[in-house]
Amino acid sequence: MIANIRPFIALYSAVTLLMMGLGLLNTYLGFRLSIEGVSTQVTGMVLSAYFVGLVAGTTWCKKIIRSVGHIRAFSVFAAVTTAVVMIHGFYTSPLLWAGLRFAAGISNMGLFMVIESWLNECADPKIRGRIFSIYMIVTYMGSTIGQQLLNIGDVHSQTLFLVAGVFVVLSTIPVAVTHTIRPKLPKTEQIAMKTIFKKAPIGILGCFVSGVLHSAFYAMGPVFAHQINLNVAQISWFMTLTVFGGLVLQWPVGLMSDRLDRSLVLPGLGIILAVISMVILISARYSLAMLLGATALFGGVFFAIYPVAVARAHDIFDAQDVVKVSSVLLLCYGIGAMFGPVFSSSVMALSRTPYGLYFYMITISSLYAVVTLLLRRKESVRIVPVEEQVDFVIMESTSAVAMHMDPRLETEEEEGAAAPSPPSSEPAGV
Repeated sequence: MIANIRPFIALYSAVTLLMMGLGLLNTYLGFRLSIEGVSTQVTGMVLSAYFVGLVAGTTWCKKIIRSVGHIRAFSVFAAVTTAVVMIHGFYTSPLLWAGLRFAAGISNMGLFMVIESWLNECADPKIRGRIFSIYMIVTYMGSTIGQQLLNIGDVHSQTLFLVAGVFVVLSTIPVAVTHTIRPKLPKTEQIAMKTIFKKAPIGILGCFVSGVLHSAFYAMGPVFAHQINLNVAQISWFMTLTVFGGLVLQWPVGLMSDRLDRSLVLPGLGIILAVISMVILISARYSLAMLLGATALFGGVFFAIYPVAVARAHDIFDAQDVVKVSSVLLLCYGIGAMFGPVFSSSVMALSRTPYGLYFYMITISSLYAVVTLLLRRKESVRIVPVEEQVDFVIMESTSAVAMHMDPRLETEEEEGAAAPSPPSSEPAGV
């Protein structure tokens, strides 16, 4: 296995460095806006521009990659991201920062596309699933480490912008020195969103709700932590444990979803998330240790909804539709993510308390659970026997290119290759 992974170490290193820089930046921006006295609602609107850029980049970045190639495209996207990070430090302006976040969303999508198409092109089909799994783990780990970088500089100065920019720039080195074939950007066939929603409403709704929740937490979580008077070290641990919990607890949640009806697991996750959010509301007022423990559990459930929802959708569709369906599900996630920071910051502002973030989490996750159960009760969804469900796969919402490495596609390809050919209808001797 080590020999199989060795060719990808450079790309994994690039991902780790990139996610360290982006993980730091995404947490620091909300925190810095809060320090500067920018209102909660304005902060939400500024940070939502990043997710708009991610959705826009899905189309725009493909054209750049195809016209100049992967290494040049990666250098361009990394340069834009680094410049955007540095410009944040020149002047604190919500309007300027909104534009910068939009540009960062586009360039970051391009970075993910380049790395993922490279991994997909160079991975042997027999081990593509393992390469994908390691990539997802590395993505989570880089983001987790990035949260701790919040402690290495003065949060009132421009130091942390420089640190984030340095890690983004360093991510270009492993890519630039990689000796490998020039990959091609995989083609993504289109499938109507209406078709997927009609066949798998629980899956598509789960991905949309995941976007609404995830973007809200990434944008407003640091603001919440600052407003309840956590210090810098405590804020970094608050964010670190949430992301790390999302990595560690996805495995047991995934195993549970493989053994139970996912049309019940998903609303169950919504209910559990609402309960944990209530625990956070209580523990945050009394005990830091309880808050950090609860937020680790929160992350475990929080980050599991998206991959379980994707798995539920794939339970309904055929193997050849894995990439097409995943692309639409990721788009639904991105659309939801555009609204999360705006909605959550509005709840925080209207409730006049930072705890409004978790009022929002409770409301959204509870509504999702209720709607999902109603769809199931009205027989608007197809109930798939547990033994016919596809395998759960740990996932992060990066780009649609990653779906070409989905282990579920690998399994089905192997089964198709192993299946005997149908008998010929031609007469003997023809």
